[in-house]
Amino acid sequence: MGKLPELSTETIDRVIEMAWEDRTTFEAIETQFGLSEKEVIAIMRRYMKASSFRMWRKRVSGRNTKHLQKRDFIEGRFKSDNQKT
Repeated sequence: MGKLPELSTETIDRVIEMAWEDRTTFEAIETQFGLSEKEVIAIMRRYMKASSFRMWRKRVSGRNTKHLQKRDFIEGRFKSDNQKT
């Protein structure tokens, strides 16, 4: 993977917050911040403790709610006041 884009501390914190949320998709993060799923994973790996990162990866790996096309629901999606879309 290439170099991550320069991001402010505030943006990194928000990306991590959104990635932790079970119902916030990687596509929503990409729409808001222009970061691919691989870049989000790299951010999580870089800015979290190793044990926290492993716990997060175990939790989200294969989770349908983290991928828009795999979801079985559209309505009822939680939208944070901090989200653009």
